[in-house]
This record gives sequence, C-alpha cells and structure tokens, in this order.
Amino acid sequence: MITDTNLSPEKYQQKMQRRKEVQEKRLAEASKEKGLIVVNTGNGKGKTTAALGMVMRSLGHGYKVAIIQFIKGAWEPAEKAVLSKWENQLEFLAMGEGFTWDTQDRERDILKAQQAWEKAVSFINNLDYQLVLLDEVNIALKLGYLEVETVVEALKQKPEQTHVILTGRGAPTELIEVADLVTEMKLIKHPFKEQGIKAQPGIEF
Repeated sequence: MITDTNLSPEKYQQKMQRRKEVQEKRLAEASKEKGLIVVNTGNGKGKTTAALGMVMRSLGHGYKVAIIQFIKGAWEPAEKAVLSKWENQLEFLAMGEGFTWDTQDRERDILKAQQAWEKAVSFINNLDYQLVLLDEVNIALKLGYLEVETVVEALKQKPEQTHVILTGRGAPTELIEVADLVTEMKLIKHPFKEQGIKAQPGIEF
C-alpha cells in the first residue's frame, strides 16, 4: 500500500492539489442554508458538551440562544455560571428536578418534562432565537414523559432558519429520521465504571 510518506514531494503536491480541487468543488455546490435539527445521542460521554460547543459558536456570532434542560435541574452546572456572562443573548432554564432515582415521583417528572417542552416550543417558534438546545430531552422521550410524535411534529413545523439540538442517550428512531445531523457517542472506557472514580468538577460538571 502506498501512503503519503512514500510519495515524492512532487507526487504529494499533485495529490494534495487534486484533493483541494475536489473540496473546492464540493463547497461551491453546497450553497444552501437551513436551520438544522441536530441529535447527539449514544451511551458515550460528551453529548451535552458537544452541544454547548455549538452554543458558544452561536453566541460568538451574536445570535440569541435558549437552553432548556430536561431531567437536570436539582444542581447548578458550571456551564450555567460561565454562560451567564452572555445574559443578553442567552436564556438558560434548568426545568427538571433530577434523575428518576432522585425524584422517585413519576407523575411529577412527567409534569416537569411537559412544562419544559412547552417552554422549549415557545423558544423554537420565537424568531429572535437562532439556536435552541433541548438538553436530555431524549431521556424524557425514552422514559415516556413526552410523546415522540408531538416532538417530531413541532420540529417539522419550526421556523426555517432555526437550529435545534436535542441531546441524551436513546434517541428514538422517529427523531433520528427527521434530523439533519445525528452523532452517536460510543462508550469505550469510563473512569466511574472501570475504576470507581466519581464525577469531578471541570470534567463532568
């Protein structure tokens, strides 16, 4: 097998020139813009972290952003403290009361998830907001706190240029089908499971 390291400088330059031409052609053809439905799912760590990267980019462009946290809410994440510096551009609402084993009250969990969803829809349909992050909404769907059909239908009817990110493991098939960008985080190793290392500030929260 011939690799780049086996090529002469001239052959390498020719190869890179061809690659550049292909990439420039692809970029020229990709002229459309639209608000994306983005799903970050899977058992691996980093779903919310990746979504917050998009939040930071949007804030950097001067866009208005809304973050609605489902399930989470019984604790204050460090991200909220940092992002509070953009209070003129950002709405950050933690509307859950913790994980199911913390609350031990399914009916209240359902009520809180539905309240969070109603708030989320109001932001999605508000043209002032370019990006809306629905953090851990996939968990609410998986647990049956929200109807998948209701969420999918709202996403189909969202404003054309609005981006919506939905995070959490176990994203349903119907949501994946309607999404434009889907990333699955795959778990290879985890310090809690492998070594009994607890969640640490700066890494997990």
